[in-house]
Amino acid sequence: MKVQIVEDDTLKDGEVVIACKEITKTIQNIQKYIIEQEEKMSTFTFYKEGREYYISLRDILFFETEESQVFVHTKKEVYETKERLYQLEAKLPKQFVRVSKSTILNTEQIYSVDKTFTSSTLVQFYQTHKQVYVSRFYYKTLKHVLKEGRTL
Repeated sequence: MKVQIVEDDTLKDGEVVIACKEITKTIQNIQKYIIEQEEKMSTFTFYKEGREYYISLRDILFFETEESQVFVHTKKEVYETKERLYQLEAKLPKQFVRVSKSTILNTEQIYSVDKTFTSSTLVQFYQTHKQVYVSRFYYKTLKHVLKEGRTL
């Protein structure tokens, strides 16, 4: 087996490609290991009532700024983070998209997008009552990311 690493500074996120003649148990184990490592690295530390919580990014619905605090919403809980929204935006993977000055959402958690006649668009999430509004300025970006996700 040949292993090759190529640096490409034009990529926003890292990409792993496994080229093989056939998918063997070894190849499947390598894929599983890479996915597990990525999941470990995609856990952030958040705070609630003086405790630290380690939450996977896949469980996050959205980040929201209220006054000078940034809150992290999951289906059932709300946590705080010490980072600012612009710092999170730079660190988060591409499925997280800014949809207003005060909100970044996880496009993988979107259940529905309701484009209204008013200036805002309502986004609802799977298995929760939580929802966010998308401003007109960010709507095209959200639609582009959603379309990209469906074609992968």
